[in-house]
Amino acid sequence: MKTALPMSLLALIISVGDGVAAELKPDAINAASIASIKTEKRSSEDPDPAIVRLQVLLDRAGASPGVIDGLTGENVNKAVAGFEAMNKLPIDGRPDPDVVSRLEEGAQIPIVESYVVSADDAKDLVDRIPEDYGEKAKMQSLGYTSVAEKLSERFHMGIDLLNALNPASQFAPGDTVWVVNPGPPRKGKVKRIEADRKTGQVLAYAEDGALLAVYPATIGSEDNPAPSGKHKVKGVARMPVYRYDPKRNFKQGKNDKVLTIPKGPNGPVGTVWIDLTEPTYGIHGTPEPKLIDKVGSHGCVRLTNWDVEELAGMVKPGVLVDFVDRSSAAPK
Repeated sequence: MKTALPMSLLALIISVGDGVAAELKPDAINAASIASIKTEKRSSEDPDPAIVRLQVLLDRAGASPGVIDGLTGENVNKAVAGFEAMNKLPIDGRPDPDVVSRLEEGAQIPIVESYVVSADDAKDLVDRIPEDYGEKAKMQSLGYTSVAEKLSERFHMGIDLLNALNPASQFAPGDTVWVVNPGPPRKGKVKRIEADRKTGQVLAYAEDGALLAVYPATIGSEDNPAPSGKHKVKGVARMPVYRYDPKRNFKQGKNDKVLTIPKGPNGPVGTVWIDLTEPTYGIHGTPEPKLIDKVGSHGCVRLTNWDVEELAGMVKPGVLVDFVDRSSAAPK
């Protein structure tokens, strides 16, 4: 059974109560009620405790909201719709009582927990990440630029949310900070992947047709569209070195020669490259997780680093990858 998520969700914005955000404190997030969340055509620029809670619970359930930032938006709506599809509920992208009760069933673990910054967290950092590929190629690695950036990705958080929860912290080794707990990576064996260009999602299915996981994704762009039809996974490369070839791929800046760009989470394809049988195309990570499904890619399928790492742990060579354009919520 193929479950497509409705395009009407893209017009929805999830908000809380009367739109006034509660104070962002760990206790407020842990005690927040996602039953108070409503869908309206408005949003707030301030992280809301109930939205943080909703995003974390969705992430734990395998319906990724992308970056956990406490903000409303399309990726939250799509994650709710993904959770509904996984649980065979009517798909409308709204956190109704059925969705709320099922999400809260496994919510005994606090949403926000304390974490002690370790010495390892401060290792392998770089001063900056240049925009130009020629400058990137001169670097030894494309690591994180700060402890805060490293922790934000480890815990699937937007760096602004991490800073908001820890306004006085320098994130130095030994500091105790507040982070969200998105739970362990999803487990299972993926038989088939759908990359839905209409909804901007990757859906991972088990051999029995069950929907294992749903991820927000950037899938090509108008200038560099993703491939069509069915392809297969060739293999998985973790912490890949990126080979830039302007004749085969795209032109970046004034770089007209082949370049080898070093590995690292801030590399052009992030921490994982899932190679496809279609030459030069893959499913990969990103140095800018907050831009997933916000800006186009150069034809590939782009996920957050943590989402592609999770997906990579569930695929093997031969897994089918089907590029589709669906706009109906009806199972097919």
